Amino acid sequence: MIRLSGITPSGHVHVGNHLGAIRRWADEGGPDDLYFVSDLHAMTNSHNPAKLRSMASEQLAVLIAAGIEPDRVFVQSDIARELGALNWVLECTCNYGEAARMIQFKEKSKGRAGVRLSLLTYPVLMAADILLQGADEVPVGEDQRQHVELARTLAKRFNSTYGDVFTMPKAVLPPAGARVMDLAEPTRKMSKSTKEEAGVVFVLDEADHVRRKVRRAKTDGGSKPVYAPETRPGMANLLDILAACVKEEPAALAERYDSYGQVKEAVAEALIEELRPVREGALALLADPGELERVRKAGAVRAAERGEHRLQSALRLIGAG
Repeated sequence: MIRLSGITPSGHVHVGNHLGAIRRWADEGGPDDLYFVSDLHAMTNSHNPAKLRSMASEQLAVLIAAGIEPDRVFVQSDIARELGALNWVLECTCNYGEAARMIQFKEKSKGRAGVRLSLLTYPVLMAADILLQGADEVPVGEDQRQHVELARTLAKRFNSTYGDVFTMPKAVLPPAGARVMDLAEPTRKMSKSTKEEAGVVFVLDEADHVRRKVRRAKTDGGSKPVYAPETRPGMANLLDILAACVKEEPAALAERYDSYGQVKEAVAEALIEELRPVREGALALLADPGELERVRKAGAVRAAERGEHRLQSALRLIGAG
């Protein structure tokens, strides 16, 4: 059973990414699960090439420092030749209507001028990610389920038209992870790409930065900590973060503290301790570019080898090989 998960380097990795997904990948991932940095997907909008390259390296270092085995990790663009070839095969299998009806394309392109063609076609590239590696399952949120269904449709069509090559993937909802909201605006999720970083705790933040951001977190009316997500989202967010770090229930934690200040101090210290080994490991890798490059190249070789027979079979059957 192969499960494939990716993370897009649209910004620095934050605590929501860590608590909601990366930590679970490291702790609960199966021996055949695969994880990749989807830097090609970050090109569907205007971007800074140097920053994208830097963010891809940072995310790779964070994944490994979090405890994911290096032989299960790779960077998407490192197998761009293989993906590009399979992407073309799948574009020749997909029709325009299937791509244009993707909900994310409709939402992201609505009212915009100069929309990049890649915004329309990137679900096909996502299908190539999935089918090249032979993934059986793809854990995704509801916003990406439609894209996995497209990959399934294309696999089925190719197999029935040209010959049996691709595994039929299915979308699965991942186990519920920590739901981390922006500290400054607790009604919105913490985001890598936000321009307002005051409410975002990044995995590589120094301890003093973590404390400062948590102490300035928006809270709600009242003085006694209560876990009430609907009426006190700021305090609920802090308690959710603390609960995820110490692996206890947020409502029970609320009863231990007499003031918002005490909760904030507890959250800050818990976050610092939770992130310390990941931060130290990632910074050590980033400070040793030779080692990080070695790990990255090895991951690329393994990823290419895993998909080579599928790619060659698909090319031959469709008439290109």
